[in-house]
Amino acid sequence: MLNELESPDILLSLIAILVLLIIWQYYKMQVMAGRILAVDIFDRSSVRLYVYATCSGEHTCPNCSSSHGRVFLPSVIAKRGFSPCEEACTNASPCTVVLVGLYGGWAEARQVVEQLRHNLKKGWFTLSSPEFRSLLDGAWERSVSAETDRVSMYMLVAMVYENLKQDISIGNYGYVIKHAKEVRDFGLLVPAYIRITQLLVKAQRWGEALSFIEQFQSQYPATQSGQHFPSIKQREFMRITKVEVLKNQLMKLSA
Repeated sequence: MLNELESPDILLSLIAILVLLIIWQYYKMQVMAGRILAVDIFDRSSVRLYVYATCSGEHTCPNCSSSHGRVFLPSVIAKRGFSPCEEACTNASPCTVVLVGLYGGWAEARQVVEQLRHNLKKGWFTLSSPEFRSLLDGAWERSVSAETDRVSMYMLVAMVYENLKQDISIGNYGYVIKHAKEVRDFGLLVPAYIRITQLLVKAQRWGEALSFIEQFQSQYPATQSGQHFPSIKQREFMRITKVEVLKNQLMKLSA
C-alpha cells in the first residue's frame, strides 16, 4: 500500500486534484464576492444576488418599505449582524418581508449582477420601482436559471403584484407552498402561508383558506420549533383566522 502511494504517477494525480479543488474554491469565493460572474453553462445553482421585498397587499411600516427593492451580493448577506434594513420593523405584527436568493440568468438580472460588481465596496443598491418590475417581468422562464429561480420568482411576483393581480398572487403563493423543497426556499413557506390565507379571507373563499390554515398547522406543529418555523405571533394569527373562517363557514351554511 505504501509503495502504491509512493508511486510518482499517483502522487502527481493527488497533487493535481488538490490544486483543482483549491482553484474551484477560489472561483466560488470570487463569485460570492461579485468579482466575477459564474458561467451559466457550468454553474446555475449558486446564488449570485439577493433581493429584499415587502408585500404590496398590506400596510408596511416605513422602515421595511424603505428597503423594498434592495439587492445584495452574497458576501454582504454572509457578514455577521447583517440586516437588509437600517432600523427594525415598527409594526405590532411584523411586516411580511422576504430576502430571496437568485442566480439570475436572464438579461435584466445579469444587469443587476453587473451593477453589484461595480459597487463592490458597498455591496448593495436599491432598484427603483420600474427597475424592480423590469426584473420580475423579464424573460426569466426562458433563461438557463429558470428551474433554479422558479420558486423565488413566483414568490417575488406574488408579493409585488398583490394589489394588481390578486388571483395570480394567490396562485403563485400556492405554487411556492407546493414546490418549496430546497433548503434555500424554506424561508418563503411561512410568508406564503400567511399571505395566501389573508388573500383568500379577503376574497371570502373560506373553504380554501381553511385548507391552507390546516396545512400550515400540520406542517408546523405547535409542539415543535426550529429554523424557518413560524413565530408566536404568526401562529396566533393563523389560529385567530381559523376561528374567523369557521364562523363564516357556519354562517354561510345556516343562511
